[in-house]
Amino acid sequence: MVIHSADFIKSSGKWQECPEATLPEYAFIGRSNVGKSSLINAMMGRKNLAKTSQTPGKTQLINHFLVNENWYLTDLPGYGYAKVSKSNRKEFAKLITNYILNRQNLVNLFVLVDSRHAPQQIDLDFMQWCGESGIPFSLIFTKTDKLTAGKLQENIKHYQDVLLQNWEILPEMYFTSAEKRTGTENILDFIQATNEYLIKNKVKFL
Repeated sequence: MVIHSADFIKSSGKWQECPEATLPEYAFIGRSNVGKSSLINAMMGRKNLAKTSQTPGKTQLINHFLVNENWYLTDLPGYGYAKVSKSNRKEFAKLITNYILNRQNLVNLFVLVDSRHAPQQIDLDFMQWCGESGIPFSLIFTKTDKLTAGKLQENIKHYQDVLLQNWEILPEMYFTSAEKRTGTENILDFIQATNEYLIKNKVKFL
């Protein structure tokens, strides 16, 4: 997919405030230090489309971007150890779950995990919740350039083995580096193929 345009539309503090659900939407989520904003910028070929920060948890609203004027990319608040109060963490969790469960045009959720680390329980629990809630999702391994090829394969194999303890079929997986922009085209190809399928089958969300 060639990115012709990628424009920030709005930030929303409630899922009901999101843009009208008439276009296919693909959301990105992960722990608050996983490199989500950097990956989004790499995918879109923009330096500062999604705001990056050295402080985990800066994304605290649902951020919508209109891509090629025909689909939405959604940057969701990170979950994990963001330096916010316990009450705010609960509000973020409520915001995220309400969005995922109620957003009619959400086609796929991309769950980002850091390829350098062993499977984290918070990620596994979140994916389990997605499966139990019937939410289609894919898994994106970030920061793959920080590992040797052998260590990366070892970590991925470990992750797959852990997932297979509870899943019969593994989710689609992508292996990315925001710094080198590797793997981003595979994600965009998936989105393009999915959008073409939706158009061919005249899928409407409202």
